[in-house]
Amino acid sequence: MADRADSRGERTKAILNFSNNGTIMNREELPIILCVDDEPRVVDGLAVHLRRDYQVLAANGGNSALQILKDKGAPAVIVSDMRMPGMDGATLLKHVKQLYPETTRILLTGEPGRDAAISAVNEGQIFRFLTKPCSPDQLRSAIEAGVIQHRLMIAEKVLLQETLIGCIKALVDILAITNPVAFGRSTRVRRLAIELAASIGKAGFWQLEAAAMLSQIGYISLPIELVEKLYYGKRLTPEERVLADGAPLVAQKLLGRIPRLEPVMEILAAIRQSKLEMPDGLVKLGADILRLVLDYDAQIVQGHSANVALSSIRAQTGRFDHKLVENLVSLVGLAVGTPDVKEVPVGRLTSGMVFMDDLYTHVGTLLAPKGFEVTETFLERARNFGPGILQEKVRILAHPQPQPKSST
Repeated sequence: MADRADSRGERTKAILNFSNNGTIMNREELPIILCVDDEPRVVDGLAVHLRRDYQVLAANGGNSALQILKDKGAPAVIVSDMRMPGMDGATLLKHVKQLYPETTRILLTGEPGRDAAISAVNEGQIFRFLTKPCSPDQLRSAIEAGVIQHRLMIAEKVLLQETLIGCIKALVDILAITNPVAFGRSTRVRRLAIELAASIGKAGFWQLEAAAMLSQIGYISLPIELVEKLYYGKRLTPEERVLADGAPLVAQKLLGRIPRLEPVMEILAAIRQSKLEMPDGLVKLGADILRLVLDYDAQIVQGHSANVALSSIRAQTGRFDHKLVENLVSLVGLAVGTPDVKEVPVGRLTSGMVFMDDLYTHVGTLLAPKGFEVTETFLERARNFGPGILQEKVRILAHPQPQPKSST
């Protein structure tokens, strides 16, 4: 029992991020608390009790609080008064839940009425409901519990995202063995999409990373010959067009069975919409990036140079976000300016190398299309190709542009 208690204590201390003497090492690492009240003296009083152990931000109303959140990002805990002019606390916390779901929400009110409590709990899903006057010890206890809750939610979110991304990557690697055209493209699109997202300050955009890897999942239902025609931009028969148009529905049915992939599915669905039809937000940004990268990649695969592809994209006024296009120009310009292309035998390929030409077997089966990034799964399969294929030399890009590390 004692060992179990010690283990729980260590986990709690890790969650709170305390040092050995029980204090947080750097002030910049202190949890951020946002206090919201239309009475300045109340906000000042809250700050006095909290500033020793937390970074405290203050707002004098709901709209002011939302602007601070937009400028500063999500805090660990928000403490809001209930009765405020313009926007009451329940409404504010409802917005916070929608925009910053990991932030712990605490409501402080002088009217402990049943209707107010029901509204706050149902709409804002608050963590604590405190009544005025609230003692400093009671407030500190609630906020400390809120910080722990916030860190637990963040840890769960990180674990969930890493698990999802890891599972999706493993799935795409396996599918790339049976359908290298479609799912080899996924790896290439993912790399460029996350580089483009990082160029605008959105490194760690895991929903986009997942959407890029799953962007070709609907093609699993199509014949390989049809996938190759789509890949190389060849003319389709009316019957083939019907099959191809059904691929997004197949993707929706497959992904709809996986929990927590809703934002990824929204990005994939939004790709087919006009960028003018969508409200600003992560879904629109993810769709704008992925739509642009997919179009660029399709033109490269069809044999166009980077300059021709980018000129074509620039000419499509209104279809793509101008800032994203210019950032893509910069990224591609860097990649084109520093190529490291060499010939190596297939048997000496290593993970991360990128094929510069299609690789076929001696009977004409496509093993890896141009642009395919070598993975560990591909290398495992390559060992079974036979000596003829293993000794064949292929042109590869040895050192593609480094991609930003995915975070959450």
